Amino acid sequence: MAAYFIAQYVVKDPALYREYQAGAGPTLAAAGGELVAFDVAAETIEGTPPGPQTVIIKFKDTAAARGWYDSGAYQAVVGKRLAATTGFAVISQSMNAGR
Repeated sequence: MAAYFIAQYVVKDPALYREYQAGAGPTLAAAGGELVAFDVAAETIEGTPPGPQTVIIKFKDTAAARGWYDSGAYQAVVGKRLAATTGFAVISQSMNAGR
């Protein structure tokens, strides 16, 4: 079952965030990830999100998403995103009704 890495945030340090993007991009291809959405001005229709920037990356399954996130290659750059932004990220399965 497909799984998605979904992040939503505000970029506080654009220069550091660009460094993150340059390093993170190649890790996606290596892990079979597919960038589904990258929106710097997502429209909020309910609630109070941390920021307007939204990223959605599709993986084959949760194991593949965790494998990418936990990989040495991604861990080497994720700190830059965490330092450059304020927000959150989740891994969500495409259909998980909890049964």
